[in-house]
Amino acid sequence: MEQTAQTVSKKPKIKLDFKDSKYATGRRKKSIAKIWLKKGTGKIYVNGRTMDEYFTSGSHKMQITRPFEIINQATAYDVRCSVAGGGHTGQAGAMVHGIAKALILFDSELRSTLKTEKLNTRDSRSVERKKPGRKKARRSFQFSKR
Repeated sequence: MEQTAQTVSKKPKIKLDFKDSKYATGRRKKSIAKIWLKKGTGKIYVNGRTMDEYFTSGSHKMQITRPFEIINQATAYDVRCSVAGGGHTGQAGAMVHGIAKALILFDSELRSTLKTEKLNTRDSRSVERKKPGRKKARRSFQFSKR
């Protein structure tokens, strides 16, 4: 039997027990994040990997942990997340939206705190479409007078 490079390099996904957890869906641009949140020790898993393995950028990691820092419970919850679509920035934004919604399901008194930081509102901004006769959505070709 031959083993291909894909089967050798793939790490086994982490099996997690998330019974008695709250579920919420977060969205940003083209990304959708399914979030399962439960009381725990502050571990965050994204698509079967730890957050540090999945997100390499420090700003994305900081953005994802922001809802917990706002409520002063950085290590009170475990997060399991399944993210699809878009890039890393959109996926991080979708996770923030989903985590904020799940925290509100745990404790409805957190709604006003998270609302002042605008975390439980979906960011509806998306990429503008390219227009005909232009290089990009708004960028035009260089104008030559003569």
